[in-house]
Amino acid sequence: MTSARLSSSNASTSAHTKLLDDRRFRALLSDEDWGRLPLATWRRFSKRVADGESVVYVGVVDEIFFSEIGWWFAQAARLIGGPLPTGRDAGVPMIVTVTEDGTTGGQTWTRICARKRGFPHVIHSAKRFAGPTGLEEYVGFGVSMALRTAVEDQTLTFRSAGYGLQLGRLWIPLPRWLTPGDLTVTHRDLGDGAFRFTLDVIHPRYGALIHQSATFREAVS
Repeated sequence: MTSARLSSSNASTSAHTKLLDDRRFRALLSDEDWGRLPLATWRRFSKRVADGESVVYVGVVDEIFFSEIGWWFAQAARLIGGPLPTGRDAGVPMIVTVTEDGTTGGQTWTRICARKRGFPHVIHSAKRFAGPTGLEEYVGFGVSMALRTAVEDQTLTFRSAGYGLQLGRLWIPLPRWLTPGDLTVTHRDLGDGAFRFTLDVIHPRYGALIHQSATFREAVS
């Protein structure tokens, strides 16, 4: 396993992996916003592998915080697939695998976070380039979240824009009391092939519920 803190070399995709031009994320932003992204971020979100192939990122959890309510909410969310972090350990390895889904034209994401004791925690989700905002994330049992994409201070930012339940072709909005509140994910380039991922969940009544940040590099094949 390669840690983002241990490796200083620029990682590259395997020579056997076929790369395609990916305009799916580019289509979510204005020309002005896309142009404000660092070149490394632009390249990372313009690279697409063939259907069924994967890109792997390896790193380490820098920070993790739960409020008391946030921790219990994360445990309860395991009933629909565990879409939120559940461990309190910082300084542990984290691996993210992004696989192209040829059936939906989207991506399957798998996040594996080690623990200092016990088995690692695994989060599965699927991104689809659909819906009113152009991007949706499905976490299990038909539960999905619409995401709005923006660029803030050269950081690629994804913010929740409503939660829903998919029943066949019917999408039913979930009431706010059944949701964790506002979710924000950021991707900030750090230079030298590294980037920082952050996850924040803030409830309109209970405040900050969850914060996690991790530093990654693309794995060398």
